[in-house]
Amino acid sequence: MTWTTYGSFLIFAVALILVPGPDFAVTTRNTLAGGRTRGAWTAVGITTSNAVQGLAAAAGLGALVGRSQPLFEAIRWAGVAYLVYLGVQSLRAAVAGHHSLDQHAHPDARPPQRLAGWRQGFLSNITNPKVLVFYLAVLPQFLEPGSGVPTLVLLALTHAVLGLLYLLLLVAGMHRARAVLGRRPVRRALDAVTGTVLLGFGVRLATERS
Repeated sequence: MTWTTYGSFLIFAVALILVPGPDFAVTTRNTLAGGRTRGAWTAVGITTSNAVQGLAAAAGLGALVGRSQPLFEAIRWAGVAYLVYLGVQSLRAAVAGHHSLDQHAHPDARPPQRLAGWRQGFLSNITNPKVLVFYLAVLPQFLEPGSGVPTLVLLALTHAVLGLLYLLLLVAGMHRARAVLGRRPVRRALDAVTGTVLLGFGVRLATERS
């Protein structure tokens, strides 16, 4: 792979990452619900899933999932259910209005918060089969003749790392704005918007044809 090709991939990957999707919504939701640490661990969970799916695609396992329609559909509907579950939780928080963003000094640092953030990030991403399809269908477009599995792995991990950096910047920005975001009317509005967006992504995933 030449540096020109790799540079083209970097531009493409950054443009793709900047388009808000389920990863953006889940990270936003968890940062609002649990503070900076939970949001950061959500980003790590998403990145872990990206790395797993990228490596699976490079190893050829992703092609097996893509060819097995029942398995693909099972993963897709699991993703739909999980996005809807997270969306409903956010909407319930918006209705209840019982929350405080400034938790960075105590519950935010507990291991359960970190585990919950990582788990939700990982599950929301790993149950989205479109991520695996991306690694299988798009990344090979940047391979040159003679390129092998190591190059595919490099591209997949590059995409995962860029995604992590973007999500961590998102979490840091929301943390800096916590004085505004922590106001009850603002939090309720953000929870309502985030919940609606998550439900929208769930519906879109449910209605998309593989």
